[in-house]
Amino acid sequence: MLPDVLLPAPLPWRRRILKHPRLMQSNRLALLVLMANVLCALRGHWWNDVAVLALVAQVNFTVGILVRQQFVVNWLSRCVMKAPKSWPLRLRWALAKGYHLGGLHVGGAACGTLWFLALTVVATGRVGSTLLLVYYLQALVLLAIVITARPSARAKRHDLFERVHRFGGWGLSVLFWIGAVLLADERRGTAPLLEALAGTPTVWVLMLTTISSLVPWLMLRRIPIDVVRPSSHVALVRAGRSRPMAGSARAIARHPLQQWHSFAVIPTPGAPGFRMTVSRAGDWTSDFIDNPPTHVWVRGVATAGMVNYGTVFRRVVYLVTGSGIGPVLAHVLAARVPHRLVWVTRDPVKTYGQELVDEILSAQPDALIWDTDANGKPDMVKLAYSAYEESGAEAVICVSNRKLTWSVVHGLERLGIPALGPIWDS
Repeated sequence: MLPDVLLPAPLPWRRRILKHPRLMQSNRLALLVLMANVLCALRGHWWNDVAVLALVAQVNFTVGILVRQQFVVNWLSRCVMKAPKSWPLRLRWALAKGYHLGGLHVGGAACGTLWFLALTVVATGRVGSTLLLVYYLQALVLLAIVITARPSARAKRHDLFERVHRFGGWGLSVLFWIGAVLLADERRGTAPLLEALAGTPTVWVLMLTTISSLVPWLMLRRIPIDVVRPSSHVALVRAGRSRPMAGSARAIARHPLQQWHSFAVIPTPGAPGFRMTVSRAGDWTSDFIDNPPTHVWVRGVATAGMVNYGTVFRRVVYLVTGSGIGPVLAHVLAARVPHRLVWVTRDPVKTYGQELVDEILSAQPDALIWDTDANGKPDMVKLAYSAYEESGAEAVICVSNRKLTWSVVHGLERLGIPALGPIWDS
């Protein structure tokens, strides 16, 4: 049983206020993008220029798209992982929040939408009817994407969000190109159309975002998998021949035009390919476990996960619940940074199989595996703090459900303890 743990006093309120979940780094970055756009609007004297409004909107969309591009995500992660551990803890703590850059995605997409709505209003009566129709169609698609992307809407209708986001995004790309060509044609005068397009900044920005979006789909492929079900709650998947970076995640689908779900990939030491842990958490995962496929679709490359940013610390505690073991297992096996694993789950052998449990204990014999069936549910903040103190760690990395993750991260950071956790930011 967990001994009585006395938590330290919280930080002074001036330092504690920025640790609140509503003021987390991703939200601050989204606000920063918004403020930059407000300043741009206040300084601008070009409100009647449709071409400039289109450029500003497209630049915002480009920021939102590029920060989610797989190769950009991996490059940013590697940059942070190279930070010397001799740097001050507070600086490394700030760098470890690099996975919050998704806030730029939210800010860029929201501001780009606002600029485009302004563009549509300004363009009314000033451009040809065909171009104006394209603008109105773009505005409708953008509003549909924004409305379904709201956190509450995503939680209730995730399948709808995914379809609108994907097919709406593809439709927008086509409409953006049509709009750019029509606007250049209207303004080119006697110049050739290709010359007018080459001299339009929006076209070059649009080309960058289009290439960025296409690259993963150009790498689309179908791969065979083997599925083992140690229990009705989880499926252990073995797939591929390549060895992704430890701590990365890969999206898979049973059909390329239907639902895509991302799972942490776990390289097998000394063997090709990778593994995934798929836990029952909805209709898609339930069907995957009950009716496992022989092949799945993958696109692009595996992308660095949140746990990778924890490698900037000298020693960490991995606090995970249930299938949260997936994202951290690769780090436990790779032993990139000294760590202490605390895994809270119901009957681990019955749920995940003896082989997986033995593999974990072989990699870290002093791992604490808390069986909730036998010991009940612990106070996660106190459990994390106890492991943090005993191991001499610099930070805690929590992987659990949304409510519990935020509770642990906020609970520790208000005490001045660096903590990381998934943020479900977009």
